[in-house]
Amino acid sequence: SSTREGRPVKRRSIMLIAGEVSGDALAAELVEALREKILQHESQPTADVQPLHTALTPYFFGAGGPKMAAAGVDLAFDLTRHSVIGVSDMLKKLRTFRRLFLQLHRLARERQPEVIIGVDYGVFNLRFARAIHRHVRKHRRAFVPWQPKLVQYVSPQVWASRPGRARRLAAHHDLLLSIFPFEKEWYRQRAPKLRVEFVGHPLAGRRASSAVQRPQTGDATRLVCLPGSRADEVRRHWPVVTGAFVRLQRELPNLQAKLILPDDTLAQSARALGVPSGLVLQVGGLSEALAQADCALAKSGTSTLECALAGVPAVVFYKTSWPNYWIGKRVVKVKYLAMPNLLAGEAVFPEFIQAAATPENVARVALAILRDETRRAAIQSRLATVVAGLGDAGASTRAAEAIVGLLY
Repeated sequence: SSTREGRPVKRRSIMLIAGEVSGDALAAELVEALREKILQHESQPTADVQPLHTALTPYFFGAGGPKMAAAGVDLAFDLTRHSVIGVSDMLKKLRTFRRLFLQLHRLARERQPEVIIGVDYGVFNLRFARAIHRHVRKHRRAFVPWQPKLVQYVSPQVWASRPGRARRLAAHHDLLLSIFPFEKEWYRQRAPKLRVEFVGHPLAGRRASSAVQRPQTGDATRLVCLPGSRADEVRRHWPVVTGAFVRLQRELPNLQAKLILPDDTLAQSARALGVPSGLVLQVGGLSEALAQADCALAKSGTSTLECALAGVPAVVFYKTSWPNYWIGKRVVKVKYLAMPNLLAGEAVFPEFIQAAATPENVARVALAILRDETRRAAIQSRLATVVAGLGDAGASTRAAEAIVGLLY
């Protein structure tokens, strides 16, 4: 904080919570955009004789990962280290999550940010917003004016399972920032009081800024393998990916394949599982690898959108623990897991889930795609239509503008 003629000048304070690798990257981009937008807004002259705010750099704090830390967020701890998959895995770490939850709740009460932003990580962040909302209502006093704006950036997949959560979102949030075009209308029909803004998908901007021209000559067949971004995902999908690669390698002597992982820790774990000869394990550089790929083997998740944005046909797979699978089967109501397929309303990317996710199945379909240039062109044409609906570059900027609108 600072002072002006003896009176305090407040520094904008914003709390962010992201619990996954993708959310960490998304939050970091949002922080950069928010910092710029807030400084721009507060640098403008006003008619106030004694403004309560000045062009001080806003203060960001909360929980997330290394990218948020690099963006200048004061992290209480690295929440991405505790990322889990499914209900059964969360139950195993329930005491840990409760401890982290209470720590963040106490931090919010002590620092009283003006805005609290949950970035993806739906189960944790929706519960956190509800807890803060209830606390504020219970302790509202004339001399305790803390009423933070509550924002969720990236809608939980309520349209896929448990749609009743839409009403809870509306009850506890001031703003939902949507990254998929169909969500705004979906919420309008089920939770009309909730303010929803479609800002576009942030990957569209990242892809546009890092595109590399796909080679037009040469006899090599290029494959990208994407087993996941969590240790448990990589472990479960390793036999599927490496087994499919070995089978494809036998059929395609000119095959060049890269297996991409997001960090060195996962790469070290993967090497311990055994990397087949001819499969290059690489940390980072996904956009560049996809820009030169003919096909991808991709775990269902954000990576399938990366493939769609790059125009790369993909074979999608997903395996989880059997308890998580059986729970998911009972609550998930959508026909496809891969988001490009949901947006297209058809299986543009072939999907193999749980028991069907075998090396044989994945390799068989990937080989058929690689050998059929007409089929690849048809997939790419369909993907172009899907990508066009994701919005233009600048999702983080539009998200920041919507949040700044809550402050002024």
